[in-house]
Amino acid sequence: MFVAYAVVTVVTLLANAGTAVADVAGARSVLANSAEVGVPRAWLPVLAGLKAAGALGLLLGLLGLPVVGEAAASGLVVFFIGAMGAHVRARVFHNIAFPAGYLALAVASLALAAAY
Repeated sequence: MFVAYAVVTVVTLLANAGTAVADVAGARSVLANSAEVGVPRAWLPVLAGLKAAGALGLLLGLLGLPVVGEAAASGLVVFFIGAMGAHVRARVFHNIAFPAGYLALAVASLALAAAY
């Protein structure tokens, strides 16, 4: 069980850390997507900080602070439910698989952390 928890959590934290870096760097795909779903560019550093905090919390959970890991996974679930909502509100479905994938990773991390 620990191996599944560790693998899924590491993938989740790397994915969120990577997208946080892309947000801060102002990657073209991030800027285009955020504009398309109506997220102001000024919010990107805050959103990146939330993703980075989630990734750090997942890491701390793996390193022996399970309550922090579960809280981080829960926060990422809420975050990506919001991202899905932004896509639905803006009726932008052609790339909704990205926030859905991040949401699935966060849900899997939370479920495995809770089970472990």
